[in-house]
Amino acid sequence: MTRLLDLSVSLRAGIPSDPPHMLPQIDYSGHDKGAEEFMMLFPGLKAEDLPGAAGAAIEKVSMTTHNGTHLDAPWHFHPTMDGGARAITIDEVPLEWCFSDAVKLDFRGKPDGYVCTADDVRSELDRIGYHLKPFDIVLMNTAAGAAYGQSDYLDKGCGFGREATLFLTEQGVKITGTDAWSWDAPFRYTRERFEESRDASMIWEGHKAGMIRGYCHIEKLANLDLLPDHGFKISCFPVKVEKASAGWVRAVAHLD
Repeated sequence: MTRLLDLSVSLRAGIPSDPPHMLPQIDYSGHDKGAEEFMMLFPGLKAEDLPGAAGAAIEKVSMTTHNGTHLDAPWHFHPTMDGGARAITIDEVPLEWCFSDAVKLDFRGKPDGYVCTADDVRSELDRIGYHLKPFDIVLMNTAAGAAYGQSDYLDKGCGFGREATLFLTEQGVKITGTDAWSWDAPFRYTRERFEESRDASMIWEGHKAGMIRGYCHIEKLANLDLLPDHGFKISCFPVKVEKASAGWVRAVAHLD
């Protein structure tokens, strides 16, 4: 029997899950309000006519496509991919990319702000004895996963730079994932390095690698520490938002 492990965070308001200008808002409408709405829809209806005088509970959500656990499309990274072709949007991501064998790499020991290299990825693959194949989904367990919802979450964990990203896509990987806020290193550390060097190529370098070979990544994953190194599948089908740069996913591990 297949056991399912939820790898998605709950969408919550009031926690530091994103920069302030991107935080989601959720307005909850209870059953009492729902009864009032039913009475408007059905003239002559009284609340006491309904079981328990209860109508429908609903929520109104104001958010970006990058709140919660989500899949970034190549369009998010740059207007082009694959050396000049128009980058695909989230509604154009092939479904075949979104359900495949997966591998988890453990980078929790890397310091916050560290930019992982291709050699770092190779070393971790060697440690677990795994050889990548096309369409493998590669998940990165960083120190950020344990900090989700805490005040330092945005600054936690390592990132994956251009070199590491291109190494993965060279092997035919189409989807990667991280439990951090971003696939790249936290902006705080990139900003410090940029202020010293004024080298703009380090800004969002992992994302921008999609200009060379188009790929997607999942951000804000959860429970990666509960996964084995490999021997499982991942499903991460995005919500189909027309022409969007990302879509929310319920990422799930399928464990035999």
